[in-house]
Amino acid sequence: MTSRSTANDNPATLYGPVSLFFGLVAFAGVMAYGFFSAFFALVAGGLGAALGGLGFASGYRQIQCAVGLATGLASLLYLFAFALTPHLY
Repeated sequence: MTSRSTANDNPATLYGPVSLFFGLVAFAGVMAYGFFSAFFALVAGGLGAALGGLGFASGYRQIQCAVGLATGLASLLYLFAFALTPHLY
């Protein structure tokens, strides 16, 4: 028996939905910053951005990868800008 491999059997097809999930989790974590730890938003944003970049480069589900990459990077940039900004009271 031989098995035929199709384009949907490629593991790279999972980059889009997974990066979209992590990017949206990171974005939601940043929006609810007072309720959740920044650690979860930082990890999810990093994973969303990394998997989105890998998936965008592989060519499968590029719209989902682009959204995951954008939301992951936006949450990471927000967290780093918030951490580096001096708090003036």
